[in-house]
This record gives sequence, structure tokens and C-alpha cells, in this order.
Amino acid sequence: AGDTARTDRPSTRAAMPRLMPLLFLTLSVPCFAQQGTETVPPLTVTVGLNHAPPYRIVEGGRHSGLYVDIFEAIAERLGWKVRYREAPFRRVLLMVERGEVDVMLGPLRTPSREAMFEFVAAAFPPERRLFFYLGEANRIERYGDLYGKRIGVLEGARYFNRFDQDPDLIKESAARYDNLARMLAWGRVDVVIAPELVGLYTLRRQGVAASVSPFFVPGQRSWIAVSRHSEAARYAEDIRAALKLLEMNGTYEALVLKYMESEAL
Repeated sequence: AGDTARTDRPSTRAAMPRLMPLLFLTLSVPCFAQQGTETVPPLTVTVGLNHAPPYRIVEGGRHSGLYVDIFEAIAERLGWKVRYREAPFRRVLLMVERGEVDVMLGPLRTPSREAMFEFVAAAFPPERRLFFYLGEANRIERYGDLYGKRIGVLEGARYFNRFDQDPDLIKESAARYDNLARMLAWGRVDVVIAPELVGLYTLRRQGVAASVSPFFVPGQRSWIAVSRHSEAARYAEDIRAALKLLEMNGTYEALVLKYMESEAL
């Protein structure tokens, strides 16, 4: 899902000076990351959340999912308390813009969002954008096959530039991926575009036996984004340091594997 750069391996002696800052970070992060800051009391941050399993799950007043669990682990390191406000994806974007919530989990970084978000950390793994369909006539082999098809999209979501900006595509939006799955089953759309795990999870839960088109788009990493109106934006470095600690101690990998193994078909 991204370019891989190759570099020559440095000698052990040459690498030592560069390893010292990382060693310092490894030793120092647990102390300040668990205690927050010395001058500011622990924060209570409000996270705007839409139901998009397995990343963000809102069921019966309980909140879970890969993105939620990762952020909860970061907040625990920082000594922060977390509360949630559920809303459709587009509404969460508006709440961030107005400063009604502090944090949004999982938006893609785009120029239009830079004004309202502090994109703090690319914390969540990239995921392919897939095209789900019923009936071979709606199978997508190449981008051009999308023309003339009714394509189900999530309100306010961004998928990839060409698709997002193409005025000739027929897009039918809905507030939740659950709704898009039903629209596909009822024949109201021909194709649904969705991130891989979200699409597979939702269609399985809805009992829709959709197929996956051969054409797909590689994903981008998605972000922990903080409202520019929020006090939490002052602690971007602390959030990044806490995330780094989760990566180093294996917590991050364990959470990703937990959801990938449990939700894959």
C-alpha cells in the first residue's frame, strides 16, 4: 500500500549515535506518557464516533473497535479520560469543525480538512478500497467500468482522488455502511465502495452475499485527528510518543491482529 525505500545498512559504530535518541525515547516515554504533563491536569477528551465496524463499533452504549481500542490505549498512557458522541460520519466532521468534539478517529488527510483538523498521527493501517457487487453485470474490472453504475458511498467519506472528484460517476450516499449494504441487497445501487474490513464485516452481518470486484485501490493510512479548537491539540507530541510506545511494546500489533483475525472471512 506504499513505496518501500531501500537503504544500505550502516555500520554498528556509525549507527550508535543515531540509536541514542531512540534509546532515550524508549526509557523516557513510559514516565511522561503515563503521567500526562506536570503542569496540566489530565484531560477529558470527547471523541466523535460513527458506527463503522470493525474500526468503530457503537452497540448498546458500548464503544469498541480497532481504532477505539488503539486510542483508548494511548489515552491510558497519557492519563486522559475519554468520552464519546455518536453521529454519522459527515456530522462528526461538522462537530470537529465547530469544536463540539476534540478527536476524530480514522479520517484520511486531505487539503480540505487541514483547516479544521490537527492531523496528529497516522495511527491506523492502510486498507484497500474494494468494490462490492451482486450480479456479474456489475463486476468492476477497471476504473472505466464504474461509469453508468449506481455506486453506494458513505456520506462525507473520501476514497481516492480520481473517484472523489469525478463528476461523471453516479454516487448514491448513505449515513452508514449498514444502509449501503441494504441498498445493494435491494437493488438501489449496483456497487458499494468500502474499506476492506468494513465492507466484509458489514455485508456478512447484513447477510448480503456480495462478491468483490477484481479492481481495487490501495489504501492510505488514516489518522488520529484533533480539532484545532481543542486543548488536546497542544499535546500532539505526547500522543505521538504514546503511540510509539504501543508500537514498541507490541500492544499495537496485537490489537491489529486481533481484529484482522476475528473479522476476516
